[in-house]
Order: sequence, then C-alpha cells, then structure tokens
Amino acid sequence: MSVLRVGILAYPGCFASEVFGVPDLLTMATHVAGPGRAGYEVSVVSPRRRVTASGGVALAVSALREVDVLVVPGFELVPGLDVDAKLASLAPEVAAIRSHAAAGNAVVSICVGAFLLAEAGLLQGRRVTTSWLFAEELAHRCPGAEVRPEHLVVTDTGVTTTAAFSAMYDFALELIREHSGAGVARTTARMALVDDARSSQTPYVDARLLPQPGNEFSRRVMRQLDQNLAAPYDLGALADTFKVSTRTLLRRFADETGQTPLSHLQSSRVRRARHLLETTDRTVASIATAVGYRDAGTFAALFAKHTGQRPRDYRAAFRRAAAVP
Repeated sequence: MSVLRVGILAYPGCFASEVFGVPDLLTMATHVAGPGRAGYEVSVVSPRRRVTASGGVALAVSALREVDVLVVPGFELVPGLDVDAKLASLAPEVAAIRSHAAAGNAVVSICVGAFLLAEAGLLQGRRVTTSWLFAEELAHRCPGAEVRPEHLVVTDTGVTTTAAFSAMYDFALELIREHSGAGVARTTARMALVDDARSSQTPYVDARLLPQPGNEFSRRVMRQLDQNLAAPYDLGALADTFKVSTRTLLRRFADETGQTPLSHLQSSRVRRARHLLETTDRTVASIATAVGYRDAGTFAALFAKHTGQRPRDYRAAFRRAAAVP
C-alpha cells in the first residue's frame, strides 16, 4: 500500500488544535505500524502565504498541492457571527475545496468546517454531520443535505463530515483502520488514550444550549410539564389546565415547537435522568420513578432511544467524580 497524502487546509481563524490533531495521531500510527509499512505524508496547506489560526497562533503553511485527503478544520462559530461574511472572506479556501473534490479526491471536514464544504456545494444530496450544537443551522443553510446530528463521523461518496473537536480523532482512527489496519488503529488509540468505540454524539447533547423553540403558549405548557416530571402524562388534564381542547393544545404546541407535548416531556425526563445518573448514586429504578416511570425497563428503553446508551452504560461513561475536599 502506498503512502497516503493528507493535506490540512489552514485558513484565518481556524482552530489550531484541529490543524494539528489529525497529523499527530497519524504520526503515532506510523510509529506503531513500524518500519517498512506505508505511512502518511501530512502537510499543512493554504492558498495564502500567511495564516493566523485561533488564539493568534501563526501557522507555517505550504502552497496548495495535490493530496489524497484534504481535511478542513472548523472555526469559532460564536453567537452573533455573520456566517455569510465569514464564508465570503474564505473564498480562496472554498475554491480550493471545490477544486480538490472535482479532481476526485476525498474531502473531510471537522466540526463546522462542514460550513465551508456546504459553501463549496459538496453537501447537496449527501448524508452529513457536524457538531450537534450547529446541526440545525447547517440544515437550514444547506436544505439539500441530510444532516445526521447523532453521528460522530459520516462518509458519503468521497465526502466525510465529523462532529465537534474530538471527533477528529474518531475520523483519524477510521482513516488509520482503513490504511494501516485494525490492529494499528487499536494500538494507536490505546497509546493516545482515545476512545475507539464511540459511535454517537447523542450522549453529549445538552438541550439547554440549543435554541429554544416556541412562543408564550408553548413555553407555559413546557413549564407545566417540566415542573411535574414524575406525574403521569394526561393530555386531557393538561388541556384543561390551559382551558383549551386537546386538539387545540396539540395544534398550537406543534405550530410553535414542531413537536408534541409528550415528546417534550420525554426529553425533559431524560435530561433530568442524565443529571441524576451523573451526580448521584441512586439506582436506575429509583431514577426511573423520579422522572415518571414505574417500569425501569420502559424507562431504560426510552433513555437509550434518546441518548444511544442504556442508563448504566451512560453512568459509567459520565459519572462525575466526587469533589475532593
């Protein structure tokens, strides 16, 4: 197998860690594979002569060249950022991405680097992902793409997109697995203390950070449900509380939020259960009761549907260590 040429596309304001994270893991994989095994030729490339990354880090870059895989890091997407203006300022990079893909070579984005791929027209008709925090915005900007916010890495006909920051390691391990073999990938992951068994970003979603849908009516309904998580769900009683029919309640709530009151309640129950699993030693059965489920099996199935993990597995992964006095 020949040496795999990997180019990291640096641009103004890109996350420096995402420029170096993939090359560092590939370097480790080369050492793990040992002499005589095909490795990786990695370069940091740019259409610009000088690039300053996030945090004011000056990057040494090479001129654009033909590579087998072009990796596009993400950037700081803060509230209030004019994304259109940001992408317009990166026209040379977008053109380079488009040209690279047109030559039939693989393109990879890390986190919101997917927005540059979208600007280059590469996401239309493809399954893609990005950070769960920005998945809705990507779907809005690129309606022709099928955004899969639950996935860590999605590859569709030569275009790979990943979730946020640390998902670059999930991608890199996948690349190592394909190019150097499963054994090399597994050993590299162990040496780097990187989890090579992750499959979903769903367990990391914090709904409190997502844009909150709804107007005053739905917010009042949500508040009523959130304050009574352990109470049985009774649509009729809920409608009576707000002096409307069940049909009107469902219609108005759906119009304002795009979901049903029960869907919201289930999400809130799971969010509360996650907190209890992370911060207490209560049994799963006790937590199930606390969030409105008499049957622990029903609760566990719902929890797994929302987070991708059974309650005990979630606790093992996310249990917060007790504070040391």
